[in-house]
Amino acid sequence: MLVAQAARQDHTPASLRGQAVFITGAASGLGAALASTLARAGADIVAADIRPQALTAAAAQWREAGVRVHPIGLDVADPTAARRAIEEAVDTMGRLDVLVNNAGTDVTLPISELSEEEWLRVIGTNLNGPFLLAKHAAAHMRTLGGGHIVNVASTAAKRAWPNAAAYHASKWGLLGLSHALHAELRPQNIRVTAVVAGGMRTPFLLERFPELDPAQLQDPANIAEAIRAVLCMPPATVIAELTVLPMRETSWP
Repeated sequence: MLVAQAARQDHTPASLRGQAVFITGAASGLGAALASTLARAGADIVAADIRPQALTAAAAQWREAGVRVHPIGLDVADPTAARRAIEEAVDTMGRLDVLVNNAGTDVTLPISELSEEEWLRVIGTNLNGPFLLAKHAAAHMRTLGGGHIVNVASTAAKRAWPNAAAYHASKWGLLGLSHALHAELRPQNIRVTAVVAGGMRTPFLLERFPELDPAQLQDPANIAEAIRAVLCMPPATVIAELTVLPMRETSWP
């Protein structure tokens, strides 16, 4: 038994030191928690957000872990900007091992009031952006011999509620995209994981739904820790889908 345990330990990374991780939506919420968690695990961080000024203070804190941090202002839905951001990440860090598609947005309106522009913005951020970044990141990961792409979905990819047509469409699409990439990229040693996240205590949720009880929601740091564990799995294993829920959330399952 001791020999088997030692073998498992030999194949499980003790940290993420030496790996470069690209995180979108890194200025707040889960993205910020994830950057902090992975920096403490030794990863170099490329932090992307549509609000680059919001990254400054956080980046200074992440550097205290002794890792490199490179902030990038990025609208993930812009095809040219997405390609250039991956190129910039590789040029700066010398490699790209992990992409976390975390950036997300929503417009909470009934379909009768939801404009075409609002629909396209949600789909662009939540679905088109992950496709674009995964496409360019995977091209580089193939040259490294492998990598890992994590797509942050939601319980909104499993069930539906009113006044969120664009959000549901984008998250159901992201979950489908993630499983398709899992099947396609697995032979190239690129692992793809969809994280179905339950309600979190983040501004994204609480500012739109002030009636929610924060005690029923989970700390985004908990989901960040779950993603860290996924990234540290033995290389012969891939977790294609992971559901992380608050213990007291009543909406799922």
